[in-house]
Amino acid sequence: MEIKVLKREKNEIEAQFDNLTFPELLRVYLNKDSAVTFAAWKKEHATMNPVLLVKTKGKDVKAVFEKAVNEIMKDLEKIESDFKALK
Repeated sequence: MEIKVLKREKNEIEAQFDNLTFPELLRVYLNKDSAVTFAAWKKEHATMNPVLLVKTKGKDVKAVFEKAVNEIMKDLEKIESDFKALK
């Protein structure tokens, strides 16, 4: 997966992804965080890659991203564990 950071400030990031799967998953988890004031992706055109925009209030956007990714990984590990237990 390729991620291209288009804009980065302390409380805001705009990143372009090569597919829509991960930005949509990130958007869901980011919007659960009370420090996030805005998280959404857009595609200017069907042939263009999606861009995810995230804004926070008072919290470093990198820390918010890391927290969301860690939560995603934790949930995926739980799903994997539950699936293996089905045998």
